Amino acid sequence: MEKLPLLNLVIPCYNEGEALPYTKKELDRKMHDLIDNKLISAKSKVVLVNDGSKDNTWDEIESMNKTDKMYVGIKLAHNRGHQNALLAGLLYAKDHADIAISMDADLQDDINVMDDMIAKFKEGADIVYGVRNSRKSDTFFKRFTAEGFYRFMSLMGVDIVFNHADCRLMSKRAIEGLAEYQEVNLFLRGIVPQIGYKTDIAYYSRNERVAGESKYPLKRMLSFALDGITSFSVKPLKMITAIGFIILLLSFIILIYSVIMKIAGNTVSGWTFIVCSIWLIGGIQTLCLGIIGEYIGKIYNESKHRPRYIIESILD
Repeated sequence: MEKLPLLNLVIPCYNEGEALPYTKKELDRKMHDLIDNKLISAKSKVVLVNDGSKDNTWDEIESMNKTDKMYVGIKLAHNRGHQNALLAGLLYAKDHADIAISMDADLQDDINVMDDMIAKFKEGADIVYGVRNSRKSDTFFKRFTAEGFYRFMSLMGVDIVFNHADCRLMSKRAIEGLAEYQEVNLFLRGIVPQIGYKTDIAYYSRNERVAGESKYPLKRMLSFALDGITSFSVKPLKMITAIGFIILLLSFIILIYSVIMKIAGNTVSGWTFIVCSIWLIGGIQTLCLGIIGEYIGKIYNESKHRPRYIIESILD
């Protein structure tokens, strides 16, 4: 008889108290369907990771755990960000499950994609990426910025799956591989493709949030992209070198032009040109220093070897 895989569904939560009652209702239905259809073990769990929420998120998780032991609660001592909260749940699943599927608490990830993910796992895939099949429901601005994010990341040399966020299935050995990566500056969308093993893709449609507000506005998306680029690519540093050579070449050309004009007895006019050049070069230098500072800051954070998160309590 085929052994059914024990699943841990990992869900990071930050200020999701309003959404969790709706989330539980849908997860109850889905998890029992998977168990009844003999796709997962009856001992499977839903792991909710509270990332230092300021609302009643932890109270909701405690209530869910008391009424249904299928729900496990992990409380981080303070807010450490979505990626660290997700990692905490995955590392818990490493010791308690055969497979882990990660999703967001707002149910924008279609939970029905889990069937396809589990089927592909049984076919031999250790990592199954959940990928959006369309962005038609997004506004033009959201679609433009989101797709631009993935294209820009690829341009900068980051190995990333297009239109994939953090909805994915990982086998036990894939999570054990993930645990070997010790960096503090986490960008799981870039780390997971580096693990190796057989991968596959499960396509799904993105839903609207059931409640609450988006945790990824444009400002945070830009910060997230910057973290990803500086964590996985040195292309910006190479670009700085290229810019330096270009400015040096232009400087030599302008110098030769000025000397020739001087010998010819012509006064070189262009106060506006000189001032604009100074401002332009000053701006480029400041930008380059900022990029270098980002890398130095990451090195500084890594060198301190501080814990990525601290678990305050676990309800299991």
